[in-house]
Amino acid sequence: MGLIFFGVFQAGGQEQSIEDSLRNGAGHLSKEQVEGFDPAAVIMEHIKDGHEFHFATVGHHHITIPLPVILYSPQRGLDIFMSSKFGHGHSIFKGYKLQDEKVYAVNQNGTIDETIKVYDLSMTRNVVQMLIALALLIFIMTSIAKKYKQGYGTKTAPSGFQNLIEPIITLVRDDVAKPNLGHNHEKYLPYLLTVFFFILINSIMGLLPGSANVTGNIAFTAVLGIISFLVITFSSNRHYWGHIFNPPVPLGIKPILVPVELMGVFTKPFALIIRLFANMVAGHIIIISFISLIFIFGEMNKWIGWGFSPISLLFTVFIYLIEILVAFIQAFIFTNLTAVFIGQAFEGGHDDVDGHTDPVII
Repeated sequence: MGLIFFGVFQAGGQEQSIEDSLRNGAGHLSKEQVEGFDPAAVIMEHIKDGHEFHFATVGHHHITIPLPVILYSPQRGLDIFMSSKFGHGHSIFKGYKLQDEKVYAVNQNGTIDETIKVYDLSMTRNVVQMLIALALLIFIMTSIAKKYKQGYGTKTAPSGFQNLIEPIITLVRDDVAKPNLGHNHEKYLPYLLTVFFFILINSIMGLLPGSANVTGNIAFTAVLGIISFLVITFSSNRHYWGHIFNPPVPLGIKPILVPVELMGVFTKPFALIIRLFANMVAGHIIIISFISLIFIFGEMNKWIGWGFSPISLLFTVFIYLIEILVAFIQAFIFTNLTAVFIGQAFEGGHDDVDGHTDPVII
């Protein structure tokens, strides 16, 4: 996102190189990537993980926060050091080098040594930002819980940040948990609230300049989907599995429907994973694409680059504001669908002959 603030200088033909300009929001580019300006490389560098937080470049000085690099190799043992030792990918340290945000073991001549196995356990920016979001979530919720214990919101009107959080909690409880989970909503409400706020906080933090796009990382959404899958599975009952392996359809249709129903057990969490990942990464790609147009037109003619800059920045700011709304929407959708699938698991997948019915889905 730092490209919004610094990208226009390159379009105007300033002395700052394309590489330096792009580093403000798109991560680190190699010399090969910079030549001719490769928008695809810029986009991928921006959305993928990294070993440092990069905020801006002033001349040839990079404003960054290096992160711990933790490497284990059966041949070399354990090594712990800061990512700044790699010199933004230009230096070799302790027999390792950073290339395309991946650490490789190298020989004395600097070439990659494929015979040495390296396990990268580093604290990357996705991991660090996720931990910050977790700490922030715990701090917010414990602070609000303390206020309720003191009587704010129960005996008196809510105050401060409590006014913002309470309507959101009420929304999840009344519009997500109760309609889909019925009398069991209180049992699952803590999980649903945790999922909602964890996704929301990570998505909002991902819009800050220099930050990581955590919710646009498939590993992050996969873990959330797997957890939801486990919650759904352990919440199921005999009706749920009965309708999967013995659906109430004619005998000749059962061999066709059973594999479909069984596949649905896994496609539900998979849909959660892909939906959140695709929506959160798409917004970042669109934003970087608009900014990249400044550099593309700037290479053609610096005056065209200058002329298109206001238009590009206007669309970028518009998409940026839309992304804030998308962060709320995607957190709500993930939480709501999780509640729907949990409700289906302990209520059954179809109407039963014994009067059992599906939960109401709104």
